[in-house]
Amino acid sequence: ASTFNVTYETQEKNNDTAYKIPYGGLFDYVTNATYFGELMAWLGWALWTRSPGGVFVFAVSFANLFPRAFKQHEWYQKKFENYPKNRKVIVPFLL
Repeated sequence: ASTFNVTYETQEKNNDTAYKIPYGGLFDYVTNATYFGELMAWLGWALWTRSPGGVFVFAVSFANLFPRAFKQHEWYQKKFENYPKNRKVIVPFLL
């Protein structure tokens, strides 16, 4: 189990519903690790299939997730004074 899952399971058992800063895996580098993973999966599928449908699904996913990632990053920065300053929005080390 990943650190994120173990932490979530512990919070669930303790009935802890407070918001927390996620850590572990890609969450150490980006706010939206799940969005990044989903976009990489769709990009891989689009490249593998080399089809207009694959490109379309990637483009729609990108158009949906990219703006949401910035809003979520902004929310975390406002909610937590100790939010990691070096953490990127969605692309590790770049953006």
